Amino acid sequence: MMTAITAAQSGGSVRSDLRTSTRAMSSHAALGACWIVYGILRIVMAAILAISSGTATVMFGALLVRVADPFSLMTLFHATYLFIIILSGVGGVIGILAGLALLGSGGYGRRLALLAAILSVSEIPIGTTLGIFTLVALLPRSPRAAD
Repeated sequence: MMTAITAAQSGGSVRSDLRTSTRAMSSHAALGACWIVYGILRIVMAAILAISSGTATVMFGALLVRVADPFSLMTLFHATYLFIIILSGVGGVIGILAGLALLGSGGYGRRLALLAAILSVSEIPIGTTLGIFTLVALLPRSPRAAD
């Protein structure tokens, strides 16, 4: 009886809270689906980069014909290329895990999505767009909202 009186006295705020939480869950589900699709794209991109590493090496090596020390620059190129492949693969796996956690409303969904957003902000244009939207949607708007 106490619950019915409290809900009636609140003027329907329980319903609005329920609608707000339902809306937040559906937006998290849409965000989760986007992260799954983007994670798959990142893994495909990492695979394509790994497969075409020979072609990329030949193309970059052709630019080094007139450089004084081409071997150190080629070593730097290989290290950077490997870092990009690893970043893309890790970002894809974390994106898929974040998407699944957001869809399943797991406890780690928000944290994984924030990590995936930070890793994807440098990937123009889709990663930047999805990463910034995720940061805006999942970070608290004010210090009081975090409490």
